[in-house]
Amino acid sequence: MANQPINQRVQKHRDALREAGLRPVQFWVMDTRRSDFADIARQQCLLANQADAGDHELDTLLDDALSDIDHWTA
Repeated sequence: MANQPINQRVQKHRDALREAGLRPVQFWVMDTRRSDFADIARQQCLLANQADAGDHELDTLLDDALSDIDHWTA
């Protein structure tokens, strides 16, 4: 396998993943090297926090999940 070119090994790996029922998905995320990254991330966190503050169903879901955490470990 070490003698096999890298592109053939990658293709074999991708084919195996597809055979397992998976498919590739591409995600674009903000470049953490940008000078304004921290400011933008902070602003987005504040906006998400504001949106979540009024979502009482989310609070209930999270509380229910937290109350069940003892059963996650042996």
